[in-house]
Amino acid sequence: MLLKALTEAFGVSGQEHEVRNILRDHVRSHCDEIETDSIGNLIAIKRPTAKDGKDGPKVMLAAHMDEIGLMITYIEKSGMLRFYPVGGVDPRVLVSKQVLVGRDRIPGVIGAKPIHLQKREEADKPFELEGLYIDIGAKDKDEAEKLVKLGDGVVFATQYAEIGSGRAKAKAFDDRVGCAIIAELLAQDKGWSFTLQATFTVQEEVGARGAQVAAYRLEPDLAIVLEGTTASDVPGSKEHQYSTRLGRGPALTRTDASLVADMRIVRRLMEVAEARGIPFQMRELTGGGTDAGRIHLIREGIPAAVVSVPTRYIHSPVAVIDKKDFEHTLALVGAFLDSIDERGLPC
Repeated sequence: MLLKALTEAFGVSGQEHEVRNILRDHVRSHCDEIETDSIGNLIAIKRPTAKDGKDGPKVMLAAHMDEIGLMITYIEKSGMLRFYPVGGVDPRVLVSKQVLVGRDRIPGVIGAKPIHLQKREEADKPFELEGLYIDIGAKDKDEAEKLVKLGDGVVFATQYAEIGSGRAKAKAFDDRVGCAIIAELLAQDKGWSFTLQATFTVQEEVGARGAQVAAYRLEPDLAIVLEGTTASDVPGSKEHQYSTRLGRGPALTRTDASLVADMRIVRRLMEVAEARGIPFQMRELTGGGTDAGRIHLIREGIPAAVVSVPTRYIHSPVAVIDKKDFEHTLALVGAFLDSIDERGLPC
């Protein structure tokens, strides 16, 4: 299963090689051109089957391969590893989590001073990054250095599994769900009359750097970013703060901290969803940002929008999605692409 392989792959920002290899193998036979650019983006081009020799408009679908994680910055004499966050990591969720370090996936555990050795003022506060370390079982620095190097990435040791009624848990649904959807769309032999630029980007979690490079080069006529976005429909959150809800379908963005979505694209998405009976919801949170924030500012400007799979516990060691939301997002974006053949570009 592609989503299982992608979520269990190692892909901290700047170290997306494993994810890229999985995607390349999966989409190679379904596109006309495929390459990795200088920053690490994987770009797969599917050209139209029209016989007039024209490539038609250029439509970019983008999803980022990288995930939040950690990076090794120092090795103590004791063999314990100090680290720094890569992307938006909340230190409060790190204590006692199992992790994998580097390309060799060295197993480790994030540790901290035990509670019975803490002073009262320490016990009353959440751990800060300076008080955490990774224990890989090394007896000293020399032994640790044989297994780990400074700069090695660290990911959470979380396996994909289906839980409950049609739901799944894994790490890195942000944004392996988007990558899987684009890969599945490439595999559909629709014979579209436009050029599809499937772009799997790098370093989104540290500033959407890969998307900026790819969009500048590809110069699409419009772009849709596929994402995993925050679902806060859990106890302790007020209903008006849910942003999205699991099981209600893909989430469409009007605006966030990086983008005011092109409403012509959003309206077309809503129209095709209603015409085909695909459930959808509007993303209510206006914070955060995506690759679209960089893409829409490239050159003279690129019309862009975001379609997301609602995801609980985003940016943590384990997240939860509803598989129906994934399927409906795939169906909605596919229907949008079909509409371009039927009605032309929405912008």
